[in-house]
This record gives sequence, C-alpha cells and structure tokens, in this order.
Amino acid sequence: MAWQQINSPHKTSHSLERYLNWRLSLLIMPLLFIGAWLVYYFTLPLWLNISSVFVLFLLSFKFISSTKNTILKAYDRASLHLDAINQEDFHQYGKAVFTQGKVGEFHQQLNQLSQRLQQQKSRYDQHAFLVYQLISQLDTPVLVFNEKQQLSFGNEAFYQLFKQPWQVFRHSSPARLGLTKTNQQWQFTKHEHEQNQQWQIRHSEFIDNNQSHQLLIFIDIGSAIRTSQLNAWQQIIRVLGHEIRNSLAPVSSLAETLASKSNTDSSYSERDKTALNVITERCQHLQNFVERYASLSKPFNINPQWLSITHLLTPLSALFEQLNISVNSKIDRLWADQTLLTQVLINLLKNAQEADASQVKITLIQQQQNYQLTIIDNGHGFNNLENLFVPLYSTKEQGQGIGLNFCRNIIEQHQGKLTLTNNQTNEDKIMGVTVKIILPTPKVI
Repeated sequence: MAWQQINSPHKTSHSLERYLNWRLSLLIMPLLFIGAWLVYYFTLPLWLNISSVFVLFLLSFKFISSTKNTILKAYDRASLHLDAINQEDFHQYGKAVFTQGKVGEFHQQLNQLSQRLQQQKSRYDQHAFLVYQLISQLDTPVLVFNEKQQLSFGNEAFYQLFKQPWQVFRHSSPARLGLTKTNQQWQFTKHEHEQNQQWQIRHSEFIDNNQSHQLLIFIDIGSAIRTSQLNAWQQIIRVLGHEIRNSLAPVSSLAETLASKSNTDSSYSERDKTALNVITERCQHLQNFVERYASLSKPFNINPQWLSITHLLTPLSALFEQLNISVNSKIDRLWADQTLLTQVLINLLKNAQEADASQVKITLIQQQQNYQLTIIDNGHGFNNLENLFVPLYSTKEQGQGIGLNFCRNIIEQHQGKLTLTNNQTNEDKIMGVTVKIILPTPKVI
C-alpha cells in the first residue's frame, strides 16, 4: 500500500496533461472568484462586468495552457532525443527547456547516455570491421545471409565454391546458390552436391543492427580425409622402411664382404661373383627406394618468390624436344618456389612424354586470388584415376608410384591444389590428360 501511495498519489490522473489541467484549474478558480467579486464590488455596468469576467477567464486559460505547454515541452524534447537513440543516431541532442533542477539533470543524463552508447557503437563497429577483415582473409569459404535470406557478405574463398567473386551473387537467395536448409542443417541440393560433396557446412546465427543473420562456414572435408589418408600412408611407409632397413643392413654387409673376398679367393666361380654383385646392387636399390618414399613424409622448405613465366617455361622446351609445347600466358609472373615448381613441371611433362603425347598446351591465368596453370596433353591418359595418388601404385612397368605424390605434396605445401582428369571425346575415348595447378597469390596484410 505504501508503494502505491508513493508511486501513484493521484489514482484518477492517468496522464501528466490531465494532472496539470486539474491542478492548475484548482489554482486559478479562487483567483477567478476573487476577480469576479472585485468586479461586482465596484458596481460597474452589467456588460462591463461580464466582459471583465470573460477577460479574466481567457487570461486564466492562457496561463494554464502556457504553463502546461512549457512543462510538456521538456518531455517532448526528451522524447525526440530518445527516438534518435532508438534509431542509433547518437549525434542529436534535445535542448533542455530548464537547464537547472530535475529537468536539466534528466537531459544531462540523456546526453551522457547518448555519448556512452556512441562510444559502445564505435567500438562495436571497429570490432565488426576487424572480424569481417579477418573472415575475408580466411582460406575457408564463409557466407552471410541477412534476415531476408539474401547474401550480404562472402569472403575471397567464396571463389572456391562458385568460381566467381561473391559480389556477383550479392542479394541472391540460398536456392540460387544451390543451398537448402533441412532440419536445421544446411546442405547443397542434389544437383549441386555432386560437384560440392567435399564440403561440410557449419552454420550459426548472430544479430547485427537488430537483424538476424545466418553465418555459413564451408569446411573442405575432402582435404581433411586426404590428410588423414596421407598420415596413414606415411605411418605405413615409416614402419616398412624401418623394417626393410633393419633387414637390408646385414644382408648388404654380408654381400659386400663376400663379394670382396671373392675377388681374391679362386674358389668362387664367376657365377658366384655375379650373384653376389646382384645381391649388393638390389640391396642398394631397395635402400634408395625406401629413402625416396621416406622423403614424401618430410615437409619441404618452401622459398616462394616472384618467377618470370618466360624463365620458368623456356628451359622445359629444350628438355622435352619431342613434345610440341605451346604456351598461352595471361600473366607475366607468379609466386612460387622456382626449384620445386620446376621439378613438378618436369615430372608432369615426363608423364606426358611417357604417355606417347606429341603436343602439350600450357595455359596460365589469374582468377581472383589464385593463379591457375593448366597443362593439356594428347597422350593415352590414365587407366585408373582413383589410384593416381596411392603410394606404391603405378601403371608403368618401372614406376614406383612416387612422382605424382611428390608433385601434389609440393603444390599443397604451397597452399595450392593439383588435379588430374582424362580428356574424353564424343565416343568416350581418352585423348590425353588435363592437369590443373592452383597456386595462391601472395597476401598483403
């Protein structure tokens, strides 16, 4: 009850306007009564008495109205100030009608509130700008859809998904991008999923400018799976290499000892000497074989620099004179390790030559934040694309299954990507191979 009395002293006054009208009217009524009595006391003519009373009434009404408007104007200006705050416009301030007292103090608190909110908004904008800048530099594709389900932001890695910058698809719906949401999970539609099945989509919601946004992050699980497979193969190679070395060491040592002894001992026949030499040679061959595979699990010391396309490709024509190599380059230079990239190109051209290719076309272009190097030959292609990068697998008689793994390892340590596909004719015949190498451009931060 006490709380109601403090906070609601006038139950019949539900608004400040009514309260002022009632209070001011009570104040003016005795003054009107006194004025009317004085007019009557001076025994003026009737019409003058009525006119005087009417003038007193008008003056009283004007006084009530002026007083009420002056008081309410302070609240009107405060209301406009609050509307500006609600619209996140913190540069508009309501000028106080009364600069002192409670009203002045109230407006001063509003001004302080605006300044504090402006500082908070400025810090938030700076943090949001920094976050978007960081997202823009990520190698993982990130998309943002606004409350209207329209694409409002994408980072540079968006190109990995749709081969175009995200600005081309600004304000596009998820359906246009081949995306659908089912049971709170985002995924590609069946048609798009065939080409994007390596992407796993994570999503979350966030509020920005009082609007709900959808944040989609695309994770390349194909790369994660390949990394896991590579780690497994490297572990197998390390185990096998260890066992082979342990077995080869005593055999090779005994063979070398016996071969040396056979040169001075006449009891050894030429056949025995030849056998010992073969054992020694094959032990050395196995040792070299293990060492080459062990190198696949070791990281390379990448030293990227600007490479001239002319200086990079011109020596290759001299190395492979049997191949008719044509070059179509839209760029003058690219960013890579010259020694390692040259070795990759030599391995790929050697594969083309061993596949009976007579012509090789090399194309270099720049697409957004990547360089694309394409090598197309007219050889007989690959019989089994699925096992190209499986260690120890090779379709060549003398192959060891190392070359393509070596190439891909180098490109991936450049943060790039290497893919190989057979060229198909209308009759589904294989007419050569297309190799695509994607290398990132240097990032300037």
